[in-house]
Amino acid sequence: MKRHIIIRTCALALLLAATTSTVYADEDIKDNEFNPVNTGVTTLGIAPDARGSALGNLGAATDPDMNSQYWNPSKYAFAYSSGGLALSYTPWLRKIVYDIFLADLVGYYKLGSSDNQALSAQLRYFSLGEVTLNGPVTGDNIQTINPYEFAIDVGYSRKLSEKFSMGVVLRYILSDLSYEDSYSGETNTAASAFSADLSGYFVTYPMIGRNECQFSWGFNISNIGSKVSYDHGNNNAFLPTNLKLGANFMFPLADYNTLAFGLDLNKLLVPTKPRRKDYEQGTVEGEEAYQEALDKWQSMSPITGIFKSFSDAPGGFKEEMQEINVSIGAEYAYNQQFFVRAGYNYENANKGGRSYFGFGAGFSLNVVQLDASYMLATAQSSPLDQTLRFTLTFDMDGLKDLIGKRRR
Repeated sequence: MKRHIIIRTCALALLLAATTSTVYADEDIKDNEFNPVNTGVTTLGIAPDARGSALGNLGAATDPDMNSQYWNPSKYAFAYSSGGLALSYTPWLRKIVYDIFLADLVGYYKLGSSDNQALSAQLRYFSLGEVTLNGPVTGDNIQTINPYEFAIDVGYSRKLSEKFSMGVVLRYILSDLSYEDSYSGETNTAASAFSADLSGYFVTYPMIGRNECQFSWGFNISNIGSKVSYDHGNNNAFLPTNLKLGANFMFPLADYNTLAFGLDLNKLLVPTKPRRKDYEQGTVEGEEAYQEALDKWQSMSPITGIFKSFSDAPGGFKEEMQEINVSIGAEYAYNQQFFVRAGYNYENANKGGRSYFGFGAGFSLNVVQLDASYMLATAQSSPLDQTLRFTLTFDMDGLKDLIGKRRR
């Protein structure tokens, strides 16, 4: 479908930000407290697969699966299968529009006979659909564009011991929101960037009573990289560099039945953009101080910004803690063939308020697994409410077994 908007320098950037940034703040949130972290290429923070989203946006320490590239690529070194492929599809903001979607293709392959290392790759494509740009005076249709964001990455993971592995991912990012304003002569260009992820995963099997359980923890620092700019370098935006910490505990209920509980903590490692309202307004000194702080933020390197992000919130330690998103989830599995999942993601209202419940189920055969999830936002007015995700997974070992049986 078409959305008619008046051309402005940042019109498309605002449209993109609306899909993943602030949803709707509660009415009792004071204006001086509402301060979400601003980044470019915000679609990199959207969970691509049905399992992780059903668990409330959780996956740093869950059992390895085909979609570990997004959550924690170091888990591939502990994957049970020698390889596989997964395809996910998410119709985004389906309550508002029908042509915005996220498509994701990911896979991995174990290397060598030692089974302690793996190569992985992922391709993400986020389409903003068809956007019609109208003239500011006559309202005539002057341009129709199809903005999108695209990312491709490759990863390597390896066991460093029987219980611990690490992984690294290299990524190329392209954000094409380009358009040309024939009235003002202003243009937006496509922005590109390179980034890297660094992750670790630890797993152990403690005995509780007579039952062998599984405890794991993991971390993933994602999107460490260059800035992006849509206006020829005049204004630069930080990538959504993110720190994810997680823990997961799985225990058997009975024969073939298991139950797992997980917890993830997320924090954007991006410095807070200065706000004019935090400086003495209506004075020359206040305006000069604000411009100086803004110039310093614009010129700050991404690495410096990572360290700065732990202590630069205007509200001090209290606001820094508000920047931590919490995800909790549970997964029941029967014979690793039938799965039921539920989870909750919490984001402080001052930082966007994107809190929601996740629900999902999965069915697995030897070769194929189908997963689906459903998002139920806590705010009725949230455009993220009723978001669906679907993931289709193909297992290489299952395929080899199927081919072998047919040959016999």
